[in-house]
Amino acid sequence: MVLISSYIFYGWWDYRFLFLIFLSTIVDYFIGQSIPLQTREDRKRFLLWGSMLFNLGVLGFFKYYNFFIDSWVELVSSFGYEMQSTWTLNIILPVGISFYTFQTMSYTIDVYRSNLKPTKDFVSFASFVSFFPQLVAGPIERATNLLPQILSLRVFKYDVAVQGLRLILWGMFKKVVIADSLAPVVDNIFSGFDTFGGGTLILGSIYFAFQIYCDFSGYSDIAIGISKLFGFELMSNFKFPYFSRNIGEFWRRWHISLSTWFRDYLYIPLGGSKGGRWMSLRNIFIIFIVSGFWHGANWTFVIWGLIHAMLYIPSFVLNTNRKYLTVVVAEHSMFPSLKEVFQMGVNFCFVTMGWVFFRSESTEKAITIIEKFFTEFSYHTPYKDYLYYYVVPFVILEWLFRRDERLTKVNRFLWLGLTFLFLIFITAKFGNQQSFIYFQF
Repeated sequence: MVLISSYIFYGWWDYRFLFLIFLSTIVDYFIGQSIPLQTREDRKRFLLWGSMLFNLGVLGFFKYYNFFIDSWVELVSSFGYEMQSTWTLNIILPVGISFYTFQTMSYTIDVYRSNLKPTKDFVSFASFVSFFPQLVAGPIERATNLLPQILSLRVFKYDVAVQGLRLILWGMFKKVVIADSLAPVVDNIFSGFDTFGGGTLILGSIYFAFQIYCDFSGYSDIAIGISKLFGFELMSNFKFPYFSRNIGEFWRRWHISLSTWFRDYLYIPLGGSKGGRWMSLRNIFIIFIVSGFWHGANWTFVIWGLIHAMLYIPSFVLNTNRKYLTVVVAEHSMFPSLKEVFQMGVNFCFVTMGWVFFRSESTEKAITIIEKFFTEFSYHTPYKDYLYYYVVPFVILEWLFRRDERLTKVNRFLWLGLTFLFLIFITAKFGNQQSFIYFQF
């Protein structure tokens, strides 16, 4: 039933791309079955690389083919040679291909590492690959967590279902009330960046920081909540990242399923931090640049990843990147200390400047916007009301929830208030909802 629901869900967008996800499922299912049967290590590696090349090849063709062609044309043209991009194709990017590709690759890698026994139940494996709540925008689940749950018998639990409904409501609140309200303002500011001053552009960048966070984490909350209704427990994907005090803590709280995927399946195999300081720095650069490239076929994403690498390296060199592993901000009080306020503010400023590249269509546009932050700043700016009506109230709510990302201890009266607000907004803005940002990745 889960498999049928998942395929109907995905095929509703475009049934033609069901073939891709089915093909990926077949390839990794049979490779997963074959790896333990091999007695020679080189044959196991051959099968593993076969899975990797197939999955990355499909992902690369649909997501990056035109990017590489256009980049090559631009490179040749920069040397004075006339060249037209005649090899580009009109390719439609399948929704969620980056997510389910990484998910099925993790299965093959874990089987190769003997961390997981391959399943002989093809339907269950196909359900794992295409699990509809998190199929198109994560969290990127591991087979070691989700597949055993699919294979086991699940029992409906009232308390778990209530938690799931609360997470769905909170996710919808973040998406509809916050993200969708900020989206048109962000679009106006970034599209008219050449006519606005630095103050307005700073506001637009702050609004985008909250738009993308509420949009993406809202989807994750909805996915986790729906999964709870069916008896599944997915991993947490966000843990209040804008309360982070340094960039290391930010990446332990932001898009956790992706950052831990790169840690376990790329950073550690490259040698991690065991090969000396210079090799560790090299691996950090690789991780962040690949992370940026994973998000999209544009140099702006690569630069975004490079910015985070440059922010992370000083923390790594000073050995502060793992400083806040268990200590929650303002752990023993209701209010943060002045030091924590300063740390969170500085970290948020750096992260938001990185978001300028993430949101911009070109590096030239992003650089112009950041230059205007400092050269054309003015306090007289429109769109200030959105800061008071949306951003500040949301930050206060997040602060109240900061020790409990699954929202299991929230007062029922607050839930009633959130439900009331959500119903008002969904009624007032019916038909004006925005698609989820991460659907494009």
